[in-house]
Amino acid sequence: MLSYRATLDIPLTTVARVSRWLQAHRRRVDTRPWQRAATCWTQAILVLRWLKDGTDIDLLARDAKVSQATGYRYLHEAIGVIAAQLPDLPEVLANGHAAGWAYVCLDGTLISSTRSSAKSDAGHDLWYSGKHKRHGGNIQVVTDPSGFPVWVSPVEPGSTHDLSAARLHVLPALYPAAAAGMPTLADKGYVGAGIGIHVPFKGANLCPDNRTRNLLISALRAPAERGNALLKSVKALRRVTLCPWRIGDITAAALVILTMHRGRW
Repeated sequence: MLSYRATLDIPLTTVARVSRWLQAHRRRVDTRPWQRAATCWTQAILVLRWLKDGTDIDLLARDAKVSQATGYRYLHEAIGVIAAQLPDLPEVLANGHAAGWAYVCLDGTLISSTRSSAKSDAGHDLWYSGKHKRHGGNIQVVTDPSGFPVWVSPVEPGSTHDLSAARLHVLPALYPAAAAGMPTLADKGYVGAGIGIHVPFKGANLCPDNRTRNLLISALRAPAERGNALLKSVKALRRVTLCPWRIGDITAAALVILTMHRGRW
């Protein structure tokens, strides 16, 4: 077997911080920490390789010198530990308001996954998105005015409409922020979201005032499209092969890593 050196495009400070989070988690939950098959540092490298490069779990387990089953357990555990570092949406909005954000942007994205046979109560394919023509999970993304993602929602099945997912996870926190002077900009898929959620008018023959309003909203929202692209630069989010209900935690973990590299944390 040929052996060679490889480089992971992640700073050592990121690996060290994730390792400390894992160490604190083990101290809380482990009753026999000396029986662990791998160190926190090895587990941190395993999950970061999976997130960054989408490395197959059998290769990660081999390099960590653990079984494939243990590799899956370590991966799921580390994803949950990293995702838990993401602040709640009210905290993010309060910090943004204090920082002087004029608004935030809301957009939905589909994180592709492998095919799932789960059915809804109505009998249709639960995880299949008719809009995107593929399986996946619906994630709501909140971005700052520069277009950088600052929060992601828990996952909803791909058949869920953006507005329905937003009502469950996002809008209850956005209304108080709008009342405090920080509205939300969204696309036409969020028509009917409520007061403080600004969306373009629909229609082809709009009056000049409404056309101008649509242009302004579109221009301010344009950087928000960058947020979804940044998230999907993480290879693990291009096609999730784990349980689709884990997509929310995986996306949150990816956002935590992206934010660390931005220099905020």
